[in-house]
Amino acid sequence: QVQLVESGGGLVQPGGSLRLSCAASGTIFSIYSLGWYRQAPGKQRELVATITSGSTTSTADSVKGRFTISRDNAKNTVYLQMNSLKPEDTAVYYCNAHKLFPGVGDRDYWGQGTQVTVSS
Repeated sequence: QVQLVESGGGLVQPGGSLRLSCAASGTIFSIYSLGWYRQAPGKQRELVATITSGSTTSTADSVKGRFTISRDNAKNTVYLQMNSLKPEDTAVYYCNAHKLFPGVGDRDYWGQGTQVTVSS
């Protein structure tokens, strides 16, 4: 069983920065693709950024140039560096680990979420 624990959320003023962390346990961390998702009140969960096991990254257009995803396999941790934050970035941010195991199927794991609030 994979466990994911996010940290680093909080209240920040517009234009500020935060770094989210997601620590994993219970698995071979390096083989999983990792992602950050967010869900604002009354909205569907949306993909923010992903990083593959080979460290190829992708970010949503809404955060491109402001958010950066990275991973440290030695620490079993994935990060989301968020700069130039806007009020519309306010949401609960979730960490995800995903892998397709041939003959077994998809495995998806989620953290409990961390609140990010951007407000003056």
